[in-house]
Amino acid sequence: MIVLEGFKTLRSAVRIAWIAVLACGGLFVIGHLLRQLGILVNPLVWSSAQIITALLSLTIAANVLVRYHGTGNRVSLLLGVTLAVSGIIHLIAILERYRHFLSLEENFRAPLSWMVGQTILGLIFLFAHAIDKHLPWPRDLRRNIVAVVALIIAVSCLVAMAFLLVPHAPPIHPQNLIARPWELLPGVIFFAAVFVLKRIPDGDRFAFDSVLVWVAGMNAAGHLIATQSARVLDVPGAAAQLLTTSGCVALLGATLLDNAQLFSQVRTLAISDSLTGLANYRRLVDVLQNELERSGRTNRSFSVLLMDLDRLKGINDRYGHLAGSRALCRVADILRLHCRSIDTAARYGGDEFALVLPETDELAAQQVADRIRDCLAVDEEIPRLTLSIGLATFPQCGYSVQQLLEAADRALYTMKEQSRSGKPQKPRHVENGREF
Repeated sequence: MIVLEGFKTLRSAVRIAWIAVLACGGLFVIGHLLRQLGILVNPLVWSSAQIITALLSLTIAANVLVRYHGTGNRVSLLLGVTLAVSGIIHLIAILERYRHFLSLEENFRAPLSWMVGQTILGLIFLFAHAIDKHLPWPRDLRRNIVAVVALIIAVSCLVAMAFLLVPHAPPIHPQNLIARPWELLPGVIFFAAVFVLKRIPDGDRFAFDSVLVWVAGMNAAGHLIATQSARVLDVPGAAAQLLTTSGCVALLGATLLDNAQLFSQVRTLAISDSLTGLANYRRLVDVLQNELERSGRTNRSFSVLLMDLDRLKGINDRYGHLAGSRALCRVADILRLHCRSIDTAARYGGDEFALVLPETDELAAQQVADRIRDCLAVDEEIPRLTLSIGLATFPQCGYSVQQLLEAADRALYTMKEQSRSGKPQKPRHVENGREF
């Protein structure tokens, strides 16, 4: 068995190696074909692409900071800070290039800032998950931010010093098969990052995490194509810049999508009960207020059912609190499945539920209450459950949220008293101290 697993692993590694070789070869061929075109890109277009990439990087960093506060994901924080540093370096590169665009020498030197920024980004892509495992303070947001910023600044300084120690800027060799051999360094780093990110388990991945593999691949492809760039402003160099910018666009889109989902989750949590998934008290009051305003305009009735789960304390004492929580969820499931889409079911309190029934008079509301109790009666799960239900209808029982809830509450406790005395239970409402 061990030998068989080792053989499968070896075969998989060989297949991956062949795919990597074919991909690299294809990218070199594409770069060489673009090199033969001999077209130079307008410096203004090139600078615009650099500015767009820098602004995208800074925008991603800002959105990632919001995402980090929502998820605590330190990998995204690492990449966000690195993208901010990379964006600043890109802006510096634009200023550097403006001074030398008319110089012939500039066309035969690779921009040092481009190399530094991309190498830093590639290293963080490659080691982000390894760094995350060794960072302390998993729940301290501020310390993590300070630690990550300090780490990225330190890495940036080390990479910049390594490039500055070289006597000359990265040279371009127009006559060689590989015109810009320096591009192989960040290319190989990004290519390795693709395989590292691909091996990370999916888990509860967000769009940001899924897109990282593609962004690393696009950057790797851009650098491999850029090895065929004989001049800074030629087509292979422009293609490399286009791939880098496209990667930033994809990453920004993923970050915005994640943030939109996070905001939606926060809103859902703010208006829903965490145990049952029904609306909470805040949402119930908002719905009632909206119904009061709408029914006041249309002169149509609506009803509120206030329900109390009988003997919940006894269920907890006899079967345990998990069974008590399960009982609450069983009631919530019945309310959710057997009501109209326009109705709003809510958990009113500990063992109390409410149901808002738009455009429903007293008779129809009583039928809904009977249907809910019948559903519980045929439920054979142990423990068996029963509900006491109070009914209030607008405008007979009141003209405000408080009046309606108080009327339904009085009717509910009248029904509970009838239950204790052994009288038949029937949903009722109370109006001006009289039962109906």
